[in-house]
Parts: sequence; C-alpha cells; structure tokens
Amino acid sequence: MDHKRAIIVGAGPAGLTAAYELLKRSGAVPLVLERSTYMGGIARTHNYKGNRIDLGGHRFFSKSDRVMEWWLDRLPIERTGAAAHKLGYQGSRRFLRGAEDGPDPAIEDRVMLVRKRKSRIYFLRRFFEYPIRFTGDTLSKLGAIRVFRIGLSYLKAVLFPPRRIDSLEQFFISRFGEELYRTFFKSYTEKVWGVPCREISAEWGAQRIKGLSIIRSVTHFARQLFRSKSDIAQKNIETSLIEQFLYPKFGPGQMWEEVAGDVERMGGQVLTEWEVQAVNAAGGRVESVIATNAAGETREFAGDYFFSTMAVKDLMRALRPAPPAAVLAVSEGLMYRDFITVGLLLNSLKVREPGPARKPIADNWIYIQEPDVYAGRLQIFNNWSPYLVADPLKTWIGVEYFCFEGDELWNKPDREMADLAASELDKIGIIDKAEVVDSTVLRMPKTYPAYFGSYDRFDEVRTYLDGFENLFLIGRNGMHKYNNQDHSMLTAMIAVDNILEGRIDKSNIWDVNTEMEYHESKPQTTA
Repeated sequence: MDHKRAIIVGAGPAGLTAAYELLKRSGAVPLVLERSTYMGGIARTHNYKGNRIDLGGHRFFSKSDRVMEWWLDRLPIERTGAAAHKLGYQGSRRFLRGAEDGPDPAIEDRVMLVRKRKSRIYFLRRFFEYPIRFTGDTLSKLGAIRVFRIGLSYLKAVLFPPRRIDSLEQFFISRFGEELYRTFFKSYTEKVWGVPCREISAEWGAQRIKGLSIIRSVTHFARQLFRSKSDIAQKNIETSLIEQFLYPKFGPGQMWEEVAGDVERMGGQVLTEWEVQAVNAAGGRVESVIATNAAGETREFAGDYFFSTMAVKDLMRALRPAPPAAVLAVSEGLMYRDFITVGLLLNSLKVREPGPARKPIADNWIYIQEPDVYAGRLQIFNNWSPYLVADPLKTWIGVEYFCFEGDELWNKPDREMADLAASELDKIGIIDKAEVVDSTVLRMPKTYPAYFGSYDRFDEVRTYLDGFENLFLIGRNGMHKYNNQDHSMLTAMIAVDNILEGRIDKSNIWDVNTEMEYHESKPQTTA
C-alpha cells in the first residue's frame, strides 16, 4: 500500500480514526476533507467565551477493548488516588493505576477524567431515576394506581408477547409493558423523532436499547450493592446502566483535535472548509471527488481508497454517473432529525438535591419528559467536567431541542430560541429565568439518521454503494445508522482491516452495533 492515497470525507470520529489507522498500519497517505472548521463532527466541543458545549453528550465508554485502549493511548487516565481503575483487555490484563501513572488534571490538559454517571427523568415536575428503578421513592412518586397499571401491563407483555415486533412502539411494549411505555418512553421518544413511535422501525430500539428491560434494570440494581465501583470496563453491564465513564478534560472535541494533530504530524492532511460536490466513479470503483472550499476554489482529488462519512442522501446525489432511478428514489426518501442546543449560563439552578444541605444536583443530563414544553433534554456541563466552565461559581447548561431543518424551531432567531429555553425551564421549575446571565445557540443538521421514511428499503442503497470496491461507508451519517462514537470508530477500524486483508465483502462493517459486545469475545476475568 506504499504511496497509495485515501480520500476521507468528514473529520468526525469515523473519518479521523480511518486516517490515523491508515497512517499507523499502512503506507497509504490519507487526505481528510472537512466542510466545517472544527474536528469531531457532532462529537465536537464548542467554545463560547471559555464555556464549552458538548453537543449531545459523549460518554467515553465502550464494550470494545480496542476502542477503549485507542482512546487512552491519546489521552491517559487521570491520577485518581489510591484506587486502581481496571480495564480488562482481550488476551491480556491491563491495569491503569491513576495514583501512580496518571497526569493531574489540575496541571496537565492531555488527560481523561473518571466521571460518575448520573441521569434522571424529569416528569410530573419530579425526578425519577433513569433507567427506572422500582424503589420506594419511585413507587411513591408514581402513585398506587399507576404502579398497579404498570405491573399489570408488564405481566401481560410477558405472558402474551407479540408475535412480531415491527415498530418501535411494539418494541417498547414488549420490553416494558404498555403503561410504562406510555408513562416514560412515548412522549420523549416522539419529541426526539417528531413522528409517532408506531411509524419508527423497531431496529432503532434493537440498536439503542439492546438488552435493557425491567428484569435487567432490577437485577442490576440488586447486584450493584455488592459490586466494586472501580471497574471502568463494565463489560457485562448494559450500556444504559453504566455508572462511570471516561471524559476528556475539555470535552470530546479535545480528543478529535488531538487525533487530527497526530494525523498531520504523521504525514496526512486535514483540509477544512472543503465540501464535496461530486464523486466520480467508473468500472465499479470511485476514482476522484470534486470539492469546493470557502473561497470558491474547486479542486479534484484522486485516490485509491475512499471513505465516506457524508450523509448517504448527499453521497448518492453527488455520484457521477447518477445511480439508477429506483435506488436514488430510496435515498431521496431517507430522513434526518436535526438538533439545537441552547447554552445558558446561570448563577444557579433552582432544583437541588433533597435534604438539609440542598446540594447542587449531580446529573450529567436530564431527560425532560414533560409534554407541555418542547425541550427534550438538559445537560449540566459542570458535572461532565468542571473544566468546561469558565467561572466555577456559575452553572453552565445545554437545553436540547429536536427538530427538522427548516421548521419553526429551526428558523427561530437565536434571541427567541434562547428566551424559549429559559422560559420553558422556568415554567417546569428547573431554573429561575432571572438567574440567566448569558446564552448562545448552536444548530446541528442531520444529527440523527431516521428509522422511518424510506428506511425500510435502505438495503437497496447499501447494496448499490457496497458494489464500489474501494468505497467504504463509515460512521453515523455515512451508514445512515444511529451509531455512538465508539461504533463509528469501529466501522473505520474494520474498514482499514479489510483493506489490509484484501477483503472485499463489507458485511463486517455493517455488523458493528448489531450485537451487544460488538462481535468481540468477552474478556478474561481479572482478579
């Protein structure tokens, strides 16, 4: 592969991982074309007056040992005191003793923090644990009648399971029963997607919720009372139930800025503000892409291998010659859900932990289940990393809205959007609007590839694009698949594996995020 050239569209987790892996493991030289000015895609970190925003919240946790080790090779784990933090890797035992080896985040910037994970649901103007735990506190907040209905409907789901599970609504009901679904899942999920759950494919639930169920949640709650808290790997725990994770000192964008720097130091190129306009193909292979930069310059970039993280709909539109009309029609029917984050700087939050001390809440994020507001989720950036906040005496939060590009929410002026966020949180009792001292608004198109529209025929598009031998679809939008960043990284790693092994079949790339363990064997038990 010496002197081969790889053209990579997009500098998100998948694109930058592919570039790094090619440089590390082959003689190929990557060129990354990024249409924005920042690294990380939706895993970027936006800096507003020294206050940093993590768009969507990115826990650095994976059931893939390969990904965990890759992250820690970039940013080492922090010095954390006497306790050793264990990560079990396949075929070996690796222990990272923060007390001996780790950098001190108060002094050094290149560091991963160990963070406690806490998230709750805000419903009926009250906090409920997420995932739902049927503790005395939860039962009292729900009330006897609702609890009885939840139990009865769950029993019905267990005794009379549906023969087929085609929609997300059927998926939720089969796992949790209809009453719990309508109480805690329906409203929030439909806020996220903007369509009824009955119109969304069950595949979304299979990828995002996987093995979570009432039984899993209750069993986990019982086991955690007797389990050591020091195991970061948490390999046998459902992702929704993990209790701690790693996090870069300055947010996820710090990781991808580091990787982009490594790529350029190793001989690759990362060009920003270049947007791909056309993808030229012939004889079952991609030959070049044509891109235009912010200054209006147009260039053709030829290569031997092509990695695409651009939205599938945009890639299909860019292909020359054009795809068959029937396949193009499917890609044109693919849909996306877009995303707005409103950053609010506050003197303090109104909500506090119960008890005489009235301590600040420790949540990383809060799911806003209240149906009378548009806000879908709330992040408290102080609790992700104290270094995301310029003034430690202030509270820095992100209010998240899900929308379609061009709709009423998307088109609201920034000032109106910030006022809406502050007013809604004031309405439901989370903040006092008078405590807001500053704000900013960020819009992110095509954040969530949708599992409705023409998605039920997506295999036609996949089959067509997989027919280009040297084209590799990777990442979330590149595969129209709701991947986390670790899944996106794995798709890039496996694509590079395939190139080095001479493997043409790409099914192993598509298999990522279809199994709980990402197709890895479980690690050996560590003492």
